Amino acid sequence: MSGRTGPKVVVLMGGPSAEREVSLSSGRQCAAALREAGLEAVELDAGDDLAERLSEIRPDVAFNALHGRWGEDGCVQGVLEWLRIPYTHSGVLASALAMDKQKAKAAFRAAGLPVVESVIAPREEVRARHVLAPPYVVKPNNEGSSVGVYIVPEGANAPPALSDEMPEEVMVEAFAPGRELTTAVLGDRALTVTDILTDGWYDYEAKYAPGGSRHVVPAQVPGEVFDACLDLALRAHEALGCRGLSRTDFRWDESKGLDGLVILEINTQPGMTPTSLAPEQALAVGIGFPELCRRLVEDASCGR
Repeated sequence: MSGRTGPKVVVLMGGPSAEREVSLSSGRQCAAALREAGLEAVELDAGDDLAERLSEIRPDVAFNALHGRWGEDGCVQGVLEWLRIPYTHSGVLASALAMDKQKAKAAFRAAGLPVVESVIAPREEVRARHVLAPPYVVKPNNEGSSVGVYIVPEGANAPPALSDEMPEEVMVEAFAPGRELTTAVLGDRALTVTDILTDGWYDYEAKYAPGGSRHVVPAQVPGEVFDACLDLALRAHEALGCRGLSRTDFRWDESKGLDGLVILEINTQPGMTPTSLAPEQALAVGIGFPELCRRLVEDASCGR
């Protein structure tokens, strides 16, 4: 590293998943923040020649800004382990578990964490009949960012007309009513709680379009619910063996008090865009975006 004061960081972004455009935005933001923090950052759109390109670039650290399948499910983490390039965020096993929503729920249940009922069922069966009693939600078991989500309301006569683009097997999950809360974990610290307000379903557009959702940070909820979110997010992070930064999403039914709080899922590669939740929470506790990215680089390692 002669002539450099810090590590050479390659920012992995883009990739082939359904969340490619979000990842490109995340990657650009992270690369700019790393440069602002005084580090050398090289942006790399992760394609089929990833291993070859990494061998050419010879980075000291890989900053993983990929979202969705391949970049978030343990695959790219395995490539980085093979090449012995230290990387940010979670390792192979934690990434694979978190991306498989049903397996993550099994781990959460084993750790005594509250989750809603769900089953994995063939797409054609879900089209043909109600696999669960309405209301319920149908979604891919291994995609993020609310990609391909169908809500079947209470009293619905017909099952959902799922698109052919949905996987052959899907998750059918009991609908959890209430407010959308989320908590990011950085290292061994749960940061704060955000209340996500939208005019409708918190879908892909609401997550990433400017003005698509409103974030109340810190969430104006009872202290016991706020503290429970912090505790459950940290326990979920630890239950899967996550590293670096993660974000756990909750639903809270106010009518049931603390018993109305359930974990929906955990995200091991939270968005790092201008409207993203984790950087916003970090800022709320005094950690600016360049500092957040720098901390993730400092935490990078193999064998995660």
